[in-house]
Amino acid sequence: MRRLEEVRVWSPTPAHAQRFAADTGARALDPEAAVRGADVVVVATSATEPVLRGAWLKPGAHVNAIGAPRPDWRELDDETMLGSTLIVDSREAALKESGDVILSGAKIFAEAGEVFANVRRPAPGVTTVFKSLGLAVEDIATARLVYDALEGSRPG
Repeated sequence: MRRLEEVRVWSPTPAHAQRFAADTGARALDPEAAVRGADVVVVATSATEPVLRGAWLKPGAHVNAIGAPRPDWRELDDETMLGSTLIVDSREAALKESGDVILSGAKIFAEAGEVFANVRRPAPGVTTVFKSLGLAVEDIATARLVYDALEGSRPG
Protein backbone atom coordinates (compact mmCIF):
# COMPACT_ATOMS: atom_id res chain seq x y z
CA MET A 1 0.00 0.00 0.00
CA ARG A 2 1.13 3.50 -0.73
CA ARG A 3 0.68 6.41 1.60
CA LEU A 4 -1.10 9.19 -0.26
CA GLU A 5 0.53 12.53 0.36
CA GLU A 6 -1.66 14.49 -2.01
CA VAL A 7 -4.97 13.82 -3.76
CA ARG A 8 -5.90 15.75 -6.89
CA VAL A 9 -9.20 15.54 -8.72
CA TRP A 10 -10.66 16.56 -12.04
CA SER A 11 -14.16 16.15 -13.39
CA PRO A 12 -15.74 17.30 -16.64
CA THR A 13 -18.31 18.82 -14.28
CA PRO A 14 -16.29 21.37 -12.26
CA ALA A 15 -18.90 21.52 -9.49
CA HIS A 16 -18.44 17.78 -8.88
CA ALA A 17 -14.67 18.18 -8.59
CA GLN A 18 -15.07 21.15 -6.23
CA ARG A 19 -17.53 19.25 -4.02
CA PHE A 20 -15.26 16.18 -3.88
CA ALA A 21 -12.27 18.39 -3.07
CA ALA A 22 -14.16 20.15 -0.29
CA ASP A 23 -15.36 16.83 1.18
CA THR A 24 -11.97 15.10 1.08
CA GLY A 25 -9.25 17.74 1.25
CA ALA A 26 -8.23 17.05 -2.35
CA ARG A 27 -7.23 19.75 -4.82
CA ALA A 28 -9.50 20.32 -7.83
CA LEU A 29 -7.41 20.97 -10.94
CA ASP A 30 -7.57 20.76 -14.72
CA PRO A 31 -6.96 17.22 -16.06
CA GLU A 32 -3.32 17.67 -17.04
CA ALA A 33 -2.36 19.31 -13.75
CA ALA A 34 -4.19 16.59 -11.83
CA VAL A 35 -2.12 13.89 -13.56
CA ARG A 36 1.36 15.39 -14.03
CA GLY A 37 3.82 13.98 -11.50
CA ALA A 38 1.29 11.59 -9.92
CA ASP A 39 2.42 8.14 -8.85
CA VAL A 40 -1.12 6.73 -9.03
CA VAL A 41 -3.88 7.89 -11.36
CA VAL A 42 -7.47 6.66 -11.14
CA VAL A 43 -9.72 7.14 -14.15
CA ALA A 44 -13.39 6.33 -13.58
CA THR A 45 -15.48 7.80 -16.36
CA SER A 46 -18.26 7.15 -18.77
CA ALA A 47 -16.16 8.87 -21.43
CA THR A 48 -16.49 7.88 -25.05
CA GLU A 49 -13.28 9.71 -26.01
CA PRO A 50 -9.96 9.65 -24.10
CA VAL A 51 -9.63 11.99 -21.13
CA LEU A 52 -6.19 10.76 -20.00
CA ARG A 53 -3.15 11.48 -22.17
CA GLY A 54 -0.04 9.33 -21.92
CA ALA A 55 2.11 12.44 -22.35
CA TRP A 56 0.94 13.56 -18.90
CA LEU A 57 2.05 10.39 -17.10
CA LYS A 58 5.34 10.28 -15.29
CA PRO A 59 7.47 7.21 -16.01
CA GLY A 60 6.65 4.45 -13.54
CA ALA A 61 3.16 5.75 -12.75
CA HIS A 62 0.31 3.32 -12.17
CA VAL A 63 -3.11 3.91 -13.74
CA ASN A 64 -6.30 2.26 -12.47
CA ALA A 65 -8.85 2.63 -15.26
CA ILE A 66 -12.29 1.45 -14.25
CA GLY A 67 -14.64 3.27 -16.60
CA ALA A 68 -15.56 3.37 -20.27
CA PRO A 69 -16.77 -0.25 -20.18
CA ARG A 70 -17.97 -0.58 -23.77
CA PRO A 71 -16.13 -1.76 -26.89
CA ASP A 72 -16.45 1.65 -28.55
CA TRP A 73 -15.74 3.88 -25.51
CA ARG A 74 -12.32 5.20 -24.49
CA GLU A 75 -10.97 6.96 -21.43
CA LEU A 76 -7.26 6.34 -22.16
CA ASP A 77 -5.42 7.46 -25.30
CA ASP A 78 -3.23 5.23 -27.46
CA GLU A 79 -0.03 6.64 -25.94
CA THR A 80 -1.20 5.53 -22.49
CA MET A 81 -2.30 2.11 -23.69
CA LEU A 82 0.67 1.35 -25.94
CA GLY A 83 3.31 2.88 -23.66
CA SER A 84 2.34 0.92 -20.56
CA THR A 85 2.37 -2.60 -19.22
CA LEU A 86 -1.29 -3.59 -19.43
CA ILE A 87 -2.94 -5.68 -16.75
CA VAL A 88 -6.63 -6.61 -16.92
CA ASP A 89 -9.03 -8.41 -14.63
CA SER A 90 -10.07 -10.76 -17.46
CA ARG A 91 -8.46 -11.14 -20.90
CA GLU A 92 -11.69 -12.48 -22.34
CA ALA A 93 -13.76 -9.57 -21.04
CA ALA A 94 -11.18 -6.93 -22.01
CA LEU A 95 -10.97 -8.20 -25.57
CA LYS A 96 -14.77 -8.08 -25.92
CA GLU A 97 -15.79 -5.09 -23.78
CA SER A 98 -12.94 -2.57 -23.41
CA GLY A 99 -12.67 0.05 -26.13
CA ASP A 100 -9.39 1.13 -24.54
CA VAL A 101 -7.92 -2.32 -25.24
CA ILE A 102 -9.74 -3.12 -28.50
CA LEU A 103 -9.33 0.22 -30.27
CA SER A 104 -5.72 0.80 -29.20
CA GLY A 105 -4.56 -2.69 -30.12
CA ALA A 106 -2.60 -2.81 -26.86
CA LYS A 107 -1.16 -6.17 -25.87
CA ILE A 108 -2.32 -7.56 -22.54
CA PHE A 109 0.65 -8.39 -20.32
CA ALA A 110 -1.27 -10.25 -17.61
CA GLU A 111 -4.48 -10.75 -15.73
CA ALA A 112 -4.51 -9.36 -12.19
CA GLY A 113 -4.70 -12.89 -10.78
CA GLU A 114 -1.42 -13.75 -12.52
CA VAL A 115 0.24 -10.73 -10.93
CA PHE A 116 -1.16 -11.51 -7.46
CA ALA A 117 0.02 -15.14 -7.77
CA ASN A 118 3.51 -13.97 -8.89
CA VAL A 119 3.11 -15.81 -12.21
CA ARG A 120 3.70 -12.57 -14.16
CA ARG A 121 5.39 -9.47 -12.74
CA PRO A 122 5.78 -6.12 -14.47
CA ALA A 123 9.38 -4.94 -14.70
CA PRO A 124 10.35 -2.53 -11.92
CA GLY A 125 9.82 1.13 -12.79
CA VAL A 126 7.55 0.59 -15.81
CA THR A 127 4.33 2.49 -16.24
CA THR A 128 1.41 0.15 -15.61
CA VAL A 129 -2.28 0.29 -16.47
CA PHE A 130 -4.88 -1.86 -14.74
CA LYS A 131 -7.97 -1.86 -16.95
CA SER A 132 -10.85 -3.25 -14.95
CA LEU A 133 -14.26 -4.07 -16.31
CA GLY A 134 -15.43 -5.58 -13.04
CA LEU A 135 -15.86 -9.19 -12.05
CA ALA A 136 -18.47 -10.60 -9.70
CA VAL A 137 -15.73 -11.83 -7.37
CA GLU A 138 -14.51 -8.23 -6.99
CA ASP A 139 -18.01 -7.14 -6.00
CA ILE A 140 -18.27 -10.00 -3.49
CA ALA A 141 -14.89 -9.16 -1.94
CA THR A 142 -15.85 -5.49 -1.67
CA ALA A 143 -19.23 -6.34 -0.14
CA ARG A 144 -17.48 -8.54 2.42
CA LEU A 145 -15.08 -5.74 3.40
CA VAL A 146 -17.99 -3.33 3.85
CA TYR A 147 -20.01 -5.90 5.78
CA ASP A 148 -17.08 -6.70 8.10
CA ALA A 149 -16.42 -2.99 8.69
CA LEU A 150 -20.06 -2.38 9.58
CA GLU A 151 -20.21 -5.41 11.87
CA GLY A 152 -17.05 -4.24 13.62
CA SER A 153 -18.54 -0.80 14.22
CA ARG A 154 -21.74 -2.06 15.86
CA PRO A 155 -21.95 -2.14 19.65
CA GLY A 156 -21.53 -5.68 21.06
